[in-house]
Amino acid sequence: MSILRSIAGPIAAACALAAAGSALAQDKPPAREALKVCQDPNNLPFSNTNGQGIENRIAEVFGKALGLPVTYYSFPQRLAFIRNTLRYKLPGQDYPCDIVMGVPVGFDQVSVTKPYYRSTYAIVFPAGRGLDGVKTSEDLLRLDPAVLRKLRIGVYDRSPASEWLNRHGLVDSGVPYPILSPDPQQYPGEIIERDLAAGKIDAAIVWGPIAGFFARRVQTPALSVVPMKSEPGVKFDFEMAMGVRYGEPEWKAQVEKLIETQRPAIVAILQEFGVPLVDESFAGPRR
Repeated sequence: MSILRSIAGPIAAACALAAAGSALAQDKPPAREALKVCQDPNNLPFSNTNGQGIENRIAEVFGKALGLPVTYYSFPQRLAFIRNTLRYKLPGQDYPCDIVMGVPVGFDQVSVTKPYYRSTYAIVFPAGRGLDGVKTSEDLLRLDPAVLRKLRIGVYDRSPASEWLNRHGLVDSGVPYPILSPDPQQYPGEIIERDLAAGKIDAAIVWGPIAGFFARRVQTPALSVVPMKSEPGVKFDFEMAMGVRYGEPEWKAQVEKLIETQRPAIVAILQEFGVPLVDESFAGPRR
């Protein structure tokens, strides 16, 4: 592919998106008949087709506040999720969904709202297997080197967890898991619910909501969750927001108002699911 062709496509797409956004901004949107949510059908603790996830519960809170039924359009997040959900539109038809309930702040494929929570990666390990004294990531690093080298620590590849292992000379202790799987039945908590619980690994370092939810769901063995603090070169904590289409400022403002007015209910749901919630003061120094 030539350089000209490689950049022409993105430029054309950006121009088309800008034009579409301008048209949307000029036309008054029709009255909403439902809160139409874009979701992954098998992505607990965030969402699933049974409405059991964090984002499902928050969507129901929003729907009630708006006086609207909640509907879902499902597509796996493994590839081109936004293109196949929020931006997907057949000629003569409406968009199948209007909001993504969970995106990181700074995600540029959508118009990102104000954040509604901040969480961090966490290390999860079973009680009574030699790691009970670990209360911080520094405690883990202070373990006897002979013990540390023998640990099997499950991490998703290309994640802050894998970078952290690399920075601290623990690559050989890492057990990598693919961050994207072609298997539609695969879900992010398998690393805890299946392999950690069965003793195939000694610990797992995963995104906080996944850690908290699946650690609570596993009854035996009892699992501990230790939030990890960002450090120079490795960012563990992230703010999460919601996403709408570009060119829909009124809808975005309405969603942001819901985030504010429904904040007590949102926090209660996050706590119910065991999400480790941190504030800016928890973030360590970065460079």
